[in-house]
Amino acid sequence: MRRNVIETVLGGVVLAVAAVFLAFAYKSADLRKVQGYDITANFNSITGLQSGADVRISGVKVGTVTGLTLDPSTYQAVVHLSVDNSVKLPKDTAAVIASESLLGGKFLSLEPGGDPDAIKPNGKIEFTQSTPGLEQLLGQVIFSLQSMSKSGDQASGQQGQAPGQAPAQPPKL
Repeated sequence: MRRNVIETVLGGVVLAVAAVFLAFAYKSADLRKVQGYDITANFNSITGLQSGADVRISGVKVGTVTGLTLDPSTYQAVVHLSVDNSVKLPKDTAAVIASESLLGGKFLSLEPGGDPDAIKPNGKIEFTQSTPGLEQLLGQVIFSLQSMSKSGDQASGQQGQAPGQAPAQPPKL
């Protein structure tokens, strides 16, 4: 009987410690939903961005992505976001989809401009930039490496000759 009481108390302690860790993780992850004014931004591609993602300025969370839709006339992705009321975004603010890490998710990074006029509630961010996909980046790297090797081949074929001089002909036998 005494052993059952010890096991029960120990189980309760483990559950209490787990609850403390869960509360700490929730608080430190900053998962709160930001209440503020709604604005939109149109993108050509929002691959990896999800509803509920952070909206950040200089790495500080100032909002939340509240929805993703498709504009039927332009076929662009429309990102709906809520920005904290204390943040007044200039009209020339740019929105960029950024990666948290190589394996992590995406977030929306806002880069405020210098316009004295602010975006009004239910307004729109005009300047947007989608991040290229991994396939596009790999393609650019391969293309760059091919271009470098071709220019290296041309440069090595013209070594040892004076400027304006025709390439040396191999001797005839």
